[in-house]
Amino acid sequence: MAADTYADDPRPYRVYLAWFGPGLVKVGITGVAREGVRLLEQGALAYCWLGQGPLMAARRAEEVVRHGLGVPDRIPYARKRAARAGGGDCRSELERVHGAARKVPGWPETLEPLPDEVVEHGAVFGLPLPYGGLVRGLRDGAVLVGTVRGVAGPDVHLDVAGEPATVVLDTRRLAGWCLAGVGEDAVTTAGLVERVEEGGEQGELF
Repeated sequence: MAADTYADDPRPYRVYLAWFGPGLVKVGITGVAREGVRLLEQGALAYCWLGQGPLMAARRAEEVVRHGLGVPDRIPYARKRAARAGGGDCRSELERVHGAARKVPGWPETLEPLPDEVVEHGAVFGLPLPYGGLVRGLRDGAVLVGTVRGVAGPDVHLDVAGEPATVVLDTRRLAGWCLAGVGEDAVTTAGLVERVEEGGEQGELF
């Protein structure tokens, strides 16, 4: 964890720009040792590095970009999910923001600038996958049957019998539940999947 209370943390950190869809870019930091794992965890469709250096320099750069360009460091997860089906040119947008970020006054001298080499995750996640439903309110004995079509961050996209579009299971909802396999003739429990209208979903920060 990038703990600000550990100001003399000797580990190097990187500042990144993460792209989740058209107009949806965030700034953040992660440990160099983790490489791009943090971006996979967040479900970023693409990302690029901004700079590398000590923790406090990385944190300072994050704040400089956030305030100077109005780029958030938090995005409601439901917005990330909805943006995945929106297409868009991740490379041009990330390159544009990367160039603007490097020109914002206050860039820490101890942070080594990094080139705007864009890494895309669409193929890794198996996307794009528009979705039309979410698994809500798990309960004892509930059954979910489907074929995995893609995985992005904590979301598993499933083809579920009887549903017109891909259904999303946010695996963070599985915490604390006892899971067991089911037989081939099992069917999804009625009422487990909630249909989602475009723009109608609300979500937490992640």
